[in-house]
Amino acid sequence: MYGALWRILPGPAWFRVLVLLVAFVALVWVCFEWVFPWLSTYVPINDNTVEAHP
Repeated sequence: MYGALWRILPGPAWFRVLVLLVAFVALVWVCFEWVFPWLSTYVPINDNTVEAHP
């Protein structure tokens, strides 16, 4: 998988690394901006499983 990505990208090695870093940062940004907020409506992560005693 990673070898195929490396062979597909044009240019010298430093440019390939730069393109992969930019793509990785863009993917993380998209996940935090749209994917995780959308997913949080379906995953009850803030629900308590233990009731608090007064």
